[in-house]
Amino acid sequence: MECVDLLHDWLATSALRPSSRAQYHREVMSFLTWCQEQSPPVDAITAGPAQIAAWSHDRFLHPYLDGRPFDGPDALGYLAQQHPEAAKVHDRRITALTGYFDAAVARRIITIPPDLKILRSGVPRPAGAKKRLTPRERAVLLAQTGAWGPTRSKHWQRDQLIVFLLLEGLRPGRLVRIDTRHLYPTDGGGYDVRAPDDHESLGPKFSLDPLTGAALKTYLAVRPDPVDPATHALLLNDFRKPMDDQFPLLLISQICATHPLLADREPPITADAIAHTGLWDTPDGG
Repeated sequence: MECVDLLHDWLATSALRPSSRAQYHREVMSFLTWCQEQSPPVDAITAGPAQIAAWSHDRFLHPYLDGRPFDGPDALGYLAQQHPEAAKVHDRRITALTGYFDAAVARRIITIPPDLKILRSGVPRPAGAKKRLTPRERAVLLAQTGAWGPTRSKHWQRDQLIVFLLLEGLRPGRLVRIDTRHLYPTDGGGYDVRAPDDHESLGPKFSLDPLTGAALKTYLAVRPDPVDPATHALLLNDFRKPMDDQFPLLLISQICATHPLLADREPPITADAIAHTGLWDTPDGG
């Protein structure tokens, strides 16, 4: 399938709103055109983050970077700090390409999509966002979390667990402080847990939903030993140290970027919104 044909087929079968479909068509066509203009031409389907960063710089970002190359976290940080609106538009552009490459994987044109989350600026979400997801948004989030596997993240088991812990009602500042010494296996194969409350005190014991318990068991099987043996934090970062409470925010942004119904939601989905949603509807439908 040709690159342009893939674009048309993806958009024609997508759940995007017409306005988003037009925007995504414009963004991806810009990238496809840029690829053909290079010497030698770039194969868009097999392009990686370096080529996509070059396109972003050439077509859109160079006026905002004050002569800096678009080559890594420093440039992204500068963009997010100095030109947050341009950074948000850039992130939506990366979301469009994420969907395009996911469509290529779904149609077996490529086997692994490029890791585009490293090109996202991660501009902080605005205050005043909705506190809860709709049932449809929650269903899509669960589906995308299940699809968040080894092609998306080296530590995908940990990342999946974070989403389920958020859906248990644990906000980022609490879930990153869960202590392995306060996980209690139950006779039925599940888990009880005591999580710190907002005042640094150890909260009451509560039972994890079976879905969360299964995600916890999967993560514990691969959880690395911490650098400091005296560390008992459940969730460890890539350096085997206790995780910062900003990571869940970035992770949710990355997972939501993989589906248009989540990526295009206004205001954007936050970790707090997920924590206020819960795994299941309450009896009153709230």
